Amino acid sequence: MQVKEIIKRKLEYISPDTPLDEAARLMKSKNVGALPVFEKDKEVGFITDRDIAIRAVAQDKDPRTTMAREVMTQHCVNCPEDFTLEKAAQLMGEKNVRRLIVVDKANKPVGLISLGDLAANLPRSSSFQGTVRKLKQAEKSTVA
Repeated sequence: MQVKEIIKRKLEYISPDTPLDEAARLMKSKNVGALPVFEKDKEVGFITDRDIAIRAVAQDKDPRTTMAREVMTQHCVNCPEDFTLEKAAQLMGEKNVRRLIVVDKANKPVGLISLGDLAANLPRSSSFQGTVRKLKQAEKSTVA
């Protein structure tokens, strides 16, 4: 199965100058835990609910005046939409990331794939299934 078969084609994103409270409201309304951050049509990072909680709220930064650029994770990894799910999982492991921005043949962002997407769609017999589940569990335990 290829990545393009399971991604949602509507990529929600924010700018680096988005206040954290606005980013959090968008995450809540879209039921997501992370948003890519784009500046002038180029991805510059990700902001996660964990970034907001740990890098802002826990450090007494005001989410109304703190911008995404101040707490975002500044590392993005792209994945071609024609990658297999196994290859996407391998890339996540190699780069130690939990999400990949999916790009088309013209290298334009078309979606996002996460560990959860892989866990839900990799065949049970896949050697990556166990790895993905362990990473997903580790992610949940660090958020709590």
